[in-house]
Amino acid sequence: MRCPEEVLVRDVLYVCQGIDGKYVKFDANVDGYVLSDSIKVPRATRVVVRKLCELGWLFRKVKGYISEIMGRFPAEDVGTVGQAFCAALQDELSDYYRLLAVLEAQAMNPIPLVSESISSVNYLSLRRLSIWFAEPTVKMRLMAVLVDKCRVLRGGAMAGAIHLHARHGDPLVHEFMRSLLQHVCSPLFEMVRSWVLEGELEDIFAEFFVVGQPVKAESLWREGYRLHAGMLPSFISQPLAQRILRTGKSINFLRVCCDDRGWADTATEAAAAAGTTTRRGSLGYGETDALETLVVEAAKRIDKHLLDVMYSRYKFKEHCLAIKRYLLLGQGDFVQYLMDIVGQELSEPANTISSFQMAGLLESAIRSSNAQYDDPDILDRLRVKMLPHGTGDRGWDVFSLEYDARVPLDTVFTESVMARYLRIFNFLWKLRRVEHALIGAWKTMKPNCITSHSFTKLQHAVKLQLLSTLRRCQVIWNQMNHFVTNLQYYIMFEVLEVSWSNFSNEMEVAKDLDDLLAAHDKYLHSIVEKSLLGERSHSLYKSLFVLFDLILRFRSHADRLCEGIYELQARTRASSLSSQDNSKSRRQTRDDPSEPGLWFSDGRKALEQRAGEFLQNMGRELEEISKEYTVLLEGFLSQLPVQQHVDLKFLFFRLDFTEFYSRLRPGT
Repeated sequence: MRCPEEVLVRDVLYVCQGIDGKYVKFDANVDGYVLSDSIKVPRATRVVVRKLCELGWLFRKVKGYISEIMGRFPAEDVGTVGQAFCAALQDELSDYYRLLAVLEAQAMNPIPLVSESISSVNYLSLRRLSIWFAEPTVKMRLMAVLVDKCRVLRGGAMAGAIHLHARHGDPLVHEFMRSLLQHVCSPLFEMVRSWVLEGELEDIFAEFFVVGQPVKAESLWREGYRLHAGMLPSFISQPLAQRILRTGKSINFLRVCCDDRGWADTATEAAAAAGTTTRRGSLGYGETDALETLVVEAAKRIDKHLLDVMYSRYKFKEHCLAIKRYLLLGQGDFVQYLMDIVGQELSEPANTISSFQMAGLLESAIRSSNAQYDDPDILDRLRVKMLPHGTGDRGWDVFSLEYDARVPLDTVFTESVMARYLRIFNFLWKLRRVEHALIGAWKTMKPNCITSHSFTKLQHAVKLQLLSTLRRCQVIWNQMNHFVTNLQYYIMFEVLEVSWSNFSNEMEVAKDLDDLLAAHDKYLHSIVEKSLLGERSHSLYKSLFVLFDLILRFRSHADRLCEGIYELQARTRASSLSSQDNSKSRRQTRDDPSEPGLWFSDGRKALEQRAGEFLQNMGRELEEISKEYTVLLEGFLSQLPVQQHVDLKFLFFRLDFTEFYSRLRPGT
C-alpha cells in the first residue's frame, strides 16, 4: 500500500509529540519509532522518516523524565535543583511545542507537484521537515543526554554534571547550556547567598555542599558544619568552597556562641563592597567572579568582626595569658606562696585531703601574691582539681589546677586541649616541687655548717666523719640543684616564653578563627614537644621523673641527717648535766642507730659511738644516692643529643656546658 508524503509528514509531527501516527508507531522491541513494512515507500524515504523520528524518541525520553520526577513530588525529596532542572526542560519543551504548532499549520497546505508552478503558500515536505528539525534535534539530543546523566544525581552534584556539558565549542550548544544552567543553578546560588550573608542553611533536601549537624555550642566551630565533597559543583573551586563554609560558620558562631548581632551590618557592608545586594536572586550562573568577590568581602569583614569580638568582648588574649601564668606556673610569686601553703597538706595521703580545703588555700595564695590584682573574672575561673588517686598516692600526686573556659572560649580550650594543659601543669608542678624540696633542704643544711664549731669537744674521728658526711650531702645537693636550676630555666624561658612570644605574634596576624586555632595548637604542640612530653620523648620523660623521685628521696635523707645533727648538738650540750638526768636518758629504749631521736644519753663515749654509727649509715646511704644519681643523670644526658628537636639538644649544652659529664662517659 502506498502512502502520500503529506500523510508521512503528519505522522512524523505526531511522533515528535510522543503520539503514534497512522503508519509510524512506537515499537517497544526496538525501542524506537518504525514505519510499517506494509507501506510501500522508497528506501530513501524510509531512511528520512527514521531519522526524523529520532526527535520523537528523544522527546519521549525527556518528557518521560519530567513526568517521572514531578510525579514523585512532593511525596519524595526531588530537591529544588531537580525541580529547577525540570522547569528548565519544560521551558525548552514549550518552545518546541510552539515550533510544532507552526509546522502543523504548514503541513495543512498540500505539497505542489513538480509540474505545478511554485506557489507562495508554505508547505511542508520530509526534506523541509529535516531542515526545520536540525536545531531542535541538537537541543533535544543534549537534553536527553542530561536526563540520563542526572537521573540519579541531585543538588550540587547535578549542577556540576550539567556544567561539564557547557564546555562546548558550538555557540548554539554553549548558549543553550548557559540558559539551562541559569535556571538549574538559581537555587544553589541562593543557598550560597543565604549562607554567606545570613548564616542560614536553607537546604531541606540536602542539596548544598555545606552540611550542618546538631552539636553542643563548644563543638559548633569544629564539628557543626563541614563540606560535602559529593555536592560541590565543578564551577566552585575548593578554596572558594572552604571560604564559603568558614564565612557562614563564622556568622553562626557569632550568633550562637557569642550572642552577637553586629554581623548583620557587616554582611550588608560586604554586599555593598562587592557591588551586589542582599536580596534574593542577586547572583546566578555565569557570575562566578561576582560570587567570589562577594564571598571574599564577606569573609574578610565577618572574620575581622569575629576576632574583634573574641579579643575585645571575651578577652581571649587575657585568658591565654592567665592560663600561662597559673596553669603553666608563670606567676612566680603566686606559685611560691602556693607551694609554701599547701606543702604540708599535700604531704598527707591523697585520700585524706579535702578539695574544699585546697580551694581555701588557693584563695589564700591568690590574696598573698600579685595575683590578687588580676581581673576577678579570671580568678573566678581558676580552681583546684584533685585527680583520681590510687593506693599510696600523696597529695602531691593528685593536686592540680584547672581553668574554666566558658563559651565561646571553650571552642579554643576544648576538653582535649585542657587535658594537654593539665599534663603540662603536672610536669611543671613536679619540677617546682623538686625545686621546692631542694630549697627546703638548703634551709635545713645551711645552719649546720655555721654551728659546726659546737662539736669541737668530739673525738677527731667523729668530727671528720661529720664534716665528710656534711660535705658529701652538700656536693650532692649542688649537683642536683645545678640540674634542676638549668632544667627549670630551659623550661620557663627557652620553652614557655619563646613559645608564648611566637603565639602572640601569630595572634596579631591571624585573619580568622581557623588561623587563631591553628596558632594555639602550634603553641601547645611546641610546649609539649620541647618539654619532653611528646611521644618521641617518652623514654626521656620517664628517665627525668625517675631523677625527680631520687631528688625527693635525697631530700628525706638530708632531713634525717640534719635532724641527727641537731640531736647530736643537743646531746653534746647536755653531756654536763647531772648524773640523775643521764640515768634517765639511759632508761630510754633504743633500736636503730640510724634513728637519732632514740639515742642514749649514757655518757660522752656512748654518745660518740652512737653518733659515729649514725653518720656512717647516713654516709653510706648518701653514697648510694650519689652513685644512683650519677648513673641516672648520665643516662638522661646520653639521650638528649639524639633527640630530633633542636631545643632538646640545646638543653644538653646548658646542662653540660663545661663538658664535665661528657668526660665522665666512656668513648667521648
